Formats: sequence, structure tokens, C-alpha cells
Amino acid sequence: MYIPAHFEIEEEEIIFDTMQKNSFATLISGYNGIPFATHLPLIIDKANRCLYGHFARPNPQWRDIQQQEALAIFQGPHCYISPSWYETTKAVPTWNYVAVHVYGQIELVDDEQQLMGSLRDMVLKYEEANSSYQLDQVDAGFIAGMSKGIQGFKLKINKMEGKAKLSQNHPAQRQELVIQRLEQSANENERKIASAMKANLSGGSI
Repeated sequence: MYIPAHFEIEEEEIIFDTMQKNSFATLISGYNGIPFATHLPLIIDKANRCLYGHFARPNPQWRDIQQQEALAIFQGPHCYISPSWYETTKAVPTWNYVAVHVYGQIELVDDEQQLMGSLRDMVLKYEEANSSYQLDQVDAGFIAGMSKGIQGFKLKINKMEGKAKLSQNHPAQRQELVIQRLEQSANENERKIASAMKANLSGGSI
């Protein structure tokens, strides 16, 4: 990923936090000589520096993905920035965003216990705290049948890149003007970018 120095996220804590908050990722690898992408939720194992997920078995991407360097893209908040918000006419439109790229080797997971463990972790992550749904309460035969239709995998992280393009190449006063406009928006992405910009200006974590 192209990352000018002033947009680079250097702290791993922020990179992992971005991944956790935006864990519906895009996994890219080569298949039959061309790029192939699948959109899927991933579980982040920070301690072991791995990502866990699963493909639908009819998806051909998993069939030759081992031994490749795969790329997982985590897209954070993003929004359009209008030059009309600035105090100058010498400006053009741009787009502010936060993104993380993770590179690593894929290992297919065929062990049933390991696969079920990652599925439980995924359900726990996305179910609401007061939800009564638990994977262990689902009929065992039904789960066994459904699990035959997926292929688990683990991505061993070799490299991570984080980018937060938050108007850092503009004066602080101009950044404040952008924040004021974005905070007034009903759009969640725009408010999240405003929050990240404000945190960055104050020297805090985005």
C-alpha cells in the first residue's frame, strides 16, 4: 500500500484495534493466474499473530491458496472531503480514510475442534451481549452437516501496514474546519472520521 510518511500508522495497537473494529475484510490471493477476492469476517488472534476465517467450500479460492502470500484488507471509516470547507480557493477534493493491509501465508484448517473453536469465537464476537444464541446450543447433527460445507483457514501474519489519511498534510486550523463539518453529518462514516481527526490532532489514538 502506498503510504506517505505523515499518513502511516506506526503503532501496532492502533493497527490491531482497527482490524478488530472493522473485521469484515477482503481476502485476496491468486487463482488460475488472476487476483481473486472473497469478502468475509475474520477473527484476529493478536497473541499468536494470526487471522482465522472460513470459505464456503464451493468457493474455488481456497483450493490453491496454500503457499501463497495472501492479502487481507480491513477498511475502516472513510468519507469525501470538500474543498468548500476550507478558508482557501487553492484546494481540491479528497477522501479521508483508515485502512489496514495484512500479508501472510495461508494454512488450511481441517481439525474439527480448531474449526469449531474459531466459529465459536466468531459467534461470540458478533452476537449482542444479551443474546441467548450460542453455537453449542444448536443441534449437533445440524452443525456437523453445515461444517462440511466450509473450509477453515489460518493466515499467519508476516507484515502489517496501516494508513490513516486524516488531512495531516493541511494546517491544523483547516483540519478543525473539516472536523466541524463532519461532526454535523448524519453519516456514521463522516462522524467517525471527525473523531479520528480530532484524536490525531490532540496526539491521541485514532
